[in-house]
Amino acid sequence: MAAQATFVTVDEDYAGQRLDNFLIRQLKGVPKTHVYRIIRSGEVRVNKGRAQADTRVEAGDVVRLPPVRTSERAEQKAQAMAQEVARHGASSTVGGYAPAAEFPILFEDDFVLAIDKPAGVAVHGGSGVSFGVIEQLRMARPESDFLELVHRLDRETSGVLLIAKKRMALKLLQEQFRERETDKIYLALVGGDWAPNKRVIDKALHKYLLENGERRVKVVANEHPDGMRSVTLVKVKAAIPASPAAPSTPFTLLEVTIKTGRTHQIRVHLANEGHPIAGDDKYGDFELNKALQKTVAGAPSLKRMFLHAWSLKFNHPKLRKVVHLHAPLPPELQQFLPAPVIEAVSPD
Repeated sequence: MAAQATFVTVDEDYAGQRLDNFLIRQLKGVPKTHVYRIIRSGEVRVNKGRAQADTRVEAGDVVRLPPVRTSERAEQKAQAMAQEVARHGASSTVGGYAPAAEFPILFEDDFVLAIDKPAGVAVHGGSGVSFGVIEQLRMARPESDFLELVHRLDRETSGVLLIAKKRMALKLLQEQFRERETDKIYLALVGGDWAPNKRVIDKALHKYLLENGERRVKVVANEHPDGMRSVTLVKVKAAIPASPAAPSTPFTLLEVTIKTGRTHQIRVHLANEGHPIAGDDKYGDFELNKALQKTVAGAPSLKRMFLHAWSLKFNHPKLRKVVHLHAPLPPELQQFLPAPVIEAVSPD
């Protein structure tokens, strides 16, 4: 008996996905070249009509899948990949394998996962990093059909990171971030005494590349043709006395809120005001950073950038209620602050 076509109804988790990506997920083990071939030939139908590879499927669409057979070579390749994954971890998006890892959980239900990301861990593979948080989580949770980053944090930044567990949640949460309907507060320690009346930084930013291909960002005139308007709100949290390692430099702990989500926005805006973030190896005071890494007179050292995604408020994509999360300062940052200040920044 000849193999029969099958019909799949798109559920809300995959609404908005391209048809080719939807098929690649549905037809696991089938070479991508064959997936595109059956789309071009019209064997794949969406609601009984022909469709293109870039057609977006919607919830309730009925997709006709023609009978397909994986080649022996494809099956062998899939088996070899499964063995490699079993030994080394999930395949990352840029090659190599990610070891399984979980991270401290701040909130989790069927729609959203919020973790406390440690500093030094990238959120995803790329730019010379073979894997990140998302690849490690996927390996640690093989039963999860969907795990996607809602937003990004710099590799050097710690704190609250949201992951969507359903496509519907991803779309709604990303829309909240785009429309600035979330309330995200960072804690940043900067060199010098920040003027309390300096509350708004509204300066355009421009991305560029160094000769070695590394990405950098700088402040440019607001009318610069390649500048992107960037707004940062700043509030003084506490004045911090100088460290014995750098006795001539007092510090200020700031609450920082970004109204535009540009690359390295907080780091560049604060540095441009003459108050670089302590420990910032890209835009910071390099001599000060070097001094702070030393232990002097028993005082704690600072070996990372002092920027932490401390608080996040968002509307739950399903329950429609406000979720307010706090990620406590990690120990390596807490130890650099006086005890009364640590208590002041503890979660509510």
